[in-house]
Amino acid sequence: MEASFRQLGWRRLVMLGGLLLALLASLLLDLQAGPADLSLGQILAALWDSEQLDLRHRIILFDVRLPDALIALAVGAALGLSGLETQTVLNNPLASPYTLGVSAFAAFGAGLAIVFMPTLPGIGHTLMLPLLALLFALLCGGLVLLFSRLTGGARESVVLFGMALFFLGTALTSALQYVGDTEAVDQIVFWTIGDLTKAGWPEVIAVSLCFALVLPFSLRHVWVLTLLRAGEAQAQSLGLDLNRIRLWVLLRVSVLCAFAVCFVGAIGFVGLIGPHIARILLGEDHRYLVPGAALCGALILSLASFLSKALLPGVIIPVGIITSLVGVPIFLALIVGQKRRV
Repeated sequence: MEASFRQLGWRRLVMLGGLLLALLASLLLDLQAGPADLSLGQILAALWDSEQLDLRHRIILFDVRLPDALIALAVGAALGLSGLETQTVLNNPLASPYTLGVSAFAAFGAGLAIVFMPTLPGIGHTLMLPLLALLFALLCGGLVLLFSRLTGGARESVVLFGMALFFLGTALTSALQYVGDTEAVDQIVFWTIGDLTKAGWPEVIAVSLCFALVLPFSLRHVWVLTLLRAGEAQAQSLGLDLNRIRLWVLLRVSVLCAFAVCFVGAIGFVGLIGPHIARILLGEDHRYLVPGAALCGALILSLASFLSKALLPGVIIPVGIITSLVGVPIFLALIVGQKRRV
């Protein structure tokens, strides 16, 4: 029995290693995609020594392609991890960051910046858009946390309240489109689709730091989250305060999702599909599932970023369109596969 358990652990570690290798391969594909004639060998040589490239190709690689590719990894990992924790703590396989309304409120904040173009001393309009998106996303997360605390953390109530906030955020964004001019409406629609190309090195650093700060707290709760998947009754019988645990998890999810969407827009399906794929590959042990969900989310968005540049030569398709088009059939396949296994 012990040998079988150890063998299962090694198999899961090998699977995590395979996901990491696939992620590195996807990153290189993403860096290679685009109209500039850069070979894989040139990219690898330039990553080792930037002087290997001429100035034009160096700017393309380090100022354009590398930030886009790395923000895809950071945002994908944040959405994958937040989706896993949302599904676990709410015990709902359809839960994702969208379930809590965080993405919808971020879109409303971005819409306010686009329509009314507010400014603050030292902060121009360019910075106000992600700032307002972040503030409204955190506001939504704060409302969810407050509601959870007032109602005792009942998961059914949290899900319903999150869905209500989602529809409220969507309605408010639609109202902004109604009062905004044509240019503002176009910008709001483009932002809500999701786009990685507007992110630079500051955005990459901000999202990566947020993920790096939240991940240790998620890893600290891996046994608690694994027990929750076995059933709330069993977790409560061991003396766990589920309401307090749910509150902390929702706080982590709100912060992760807020930083993930405030710079690149609302990107769908990554936080929903990534955890399901990780569960199929790694099982329910959150010691492996937490890093696995982050790797799956990063891999999905990295591949979507590559496809957004490779499908139509000379055209970059907004990555949110790719994740939605690819995510729907994958999600349906997961549902069918789960029913067959049952």
